[in-house]
Amino acid sequence: MMSEREVTNAEDSTIGYQENAPHPIDTDFELGQDNINPFGLDIHNPVFLVSGLSIVAFVLITLMFQAQATEFFGWLRPFLTSTFDWFFLGAANLFVLFCLMLLVSPLGSVRLGGSDAKPDYSYAGWFAMLFAAGMGIGLMFFGVSEPMSHFASSLGGTAVEGGVRSDWAPLDAAAGDAIAARNLGMAATIFHWALHPWAIYAVLALALAFFTYNRGLPLTLRSAFYPILGERIWGWWGHLIDITAVFATLFGLATSLGFGTEQALAGLNYLFGWGTGNVAKVVLISAITALALISVLRGLDGGVKILSEINIGLAGLLLLFIIVVGPTATIFETTFAGGAAYVKELIPLSMPFGREDANFSQGWTAFYWAWWISWSPFVGMFIARVSRGRTVREFVICVLIIPTFVCVLWMGAFGGTAIAQVVADATAPVKDAALELKLFVMLASLPLSTITSVLGIILVLVFFVTSSDSGSLVIDTITAGGKTDAPAAQRVFWCTFEGIVAATLLLVGGSEALNALQAMAVSTGFPFTIVLLALCVSLFIGLRQSLREQRG
Repeated sequence: MMSEREVTNAEDSTIGYQENAPHPIDTDFELGQDNINPFGLDIHNPVFLVSGLSIVAFVLITLMFQAQATEFFGWLRPFLTSTFDWFFLGAANLFVLFCLMLLVSPLGSVRLGGSDAKPDYSYAGWFAMLFAAGMGIGLMFFGVSEPMSHFASSLGGTAVEGGVRSDWAPLDAAAGDAIAARNLGMAATIFHWALHPWAIYAVLALALAFFTYNRGLPLTLRSAFYPILGERIWGWWGHLIDITAVFATLFGLATSLGFGTEQALAGLNYLFGWGTGNVAKVVLISAITALALISVLRGLDGGVKILSEINIGLAGLLLLFIIVVGPTATIFETTFAGGAAYVKELIPLSMPFGREDANFSQGWTAFYWAWWISWSPFVGMFIARVSRGRTVREFVICVLIIPTFVCVLWMGAFGGTAIAQVVADATAPVKDAALELKLFVMLASLPLSTITSVLGIILVLVFFVTSSDSGSLVIDTITAGGKTDAPAAQRVFWCTFEGIVAATLLLVGGSEALNALQAMAVSTGFPFTIVLLALCVSLFIGLRQSLREQRG
């Protein structure tokens, strides 16, 4: 059985994120050097200092050498996605298979926190937090733009007079059949937002939750590797894992914040003519970061949970509005047909070899998987923090299966409405609108467009805030050696630097700002993929041991 260490500081060691939670976490493990406490801080020396100083150095060097940085970012993403697309696709497939195995195996009966543990949050509050953290900004940005992109590309078919021309051999869109092109475009979109990304999140979240609540280890990435590394997790092996997680989280967040900034500014400019220049970007990021700081200081229950529930409610209202006011029959047809096409084409879409459309596997899928993987420390740790008391099977269903159905409906409603506009009128404005504007142009063709567009901007901004504040809480937990109640100054530091990194990459990237953001997400996602693959092995060992103990 895994060794347990004696709790030496109960005041800082509660889990469950409620007062007097029954299962303490030891927050005074010997994680290398002693904690240093200048200015009242409570930090884990190697991880905090290496991570913090590296991020500060990155920002300064990038701003000092902007031309060279722009050139480097322009080279980095295509190099990684074209060279290692097989690695990203193969790893993501393994994560899905691993989660499905847990769902149907006896390991699914293991309860996070022990057999007597009770959930800390209702299903509604739990799902709102994990979904808002997992995909909020991305669904707003890509809900219209990605289905449209695939519909008009060689994957779904290239628009021509009277229909489409299919150029993507593994899929069987009939030439001249716009419906087939729509369904295949939806299948490709759903592929990027359904089982695979949520499996990535589920693997890491489940591992963190299990080793924290069932083995009494700190809530940090190194803890999940105890079955493999043993006591070495308290040394530099553990430091390296946590530092990699910090980098992945920060740059994954910066990418999402960049998408959110571009879309919110595009919407504000589209409605009110506010401009989209560098000054506007910095002002918006500063304002949102300030709001995130307020939420961070209020904590998980007083800030993140409330904002998440508000945002899920607003998102539900916008989704319902589009279904009712938009082409309702077409939306449901697109949702069901696209979902069926996704199931049918799941294996061809997942294959890392023998692809004729390199742009899809490298430009889309490899980037997406790297992005989700770079986000996984943030989303996974956040989900772990709110998932105590759930069984493994319940966890996988709610983190993997239910979000998949929600994403299918979301893409069917938003993407299906936009595609219907183009099918009805080949000159529809949404067809040629910029990616960040497609949502607002699509809404402009529906009633109450100003109100719904403002609601869309609010959703982007609040998703922005919830991502930033929950990400700050997660990074601070990692750099504090697993503590969940570190001093507020540390959370302020990480929240501020998330905004600074996002602003730096947007400014340096110029017209290709999103490429700079994506390049950093891919570069940190690559090494962390290796970490996640090893984590699956460690989690399997831990769950199997726990099941044996449970059976006596």
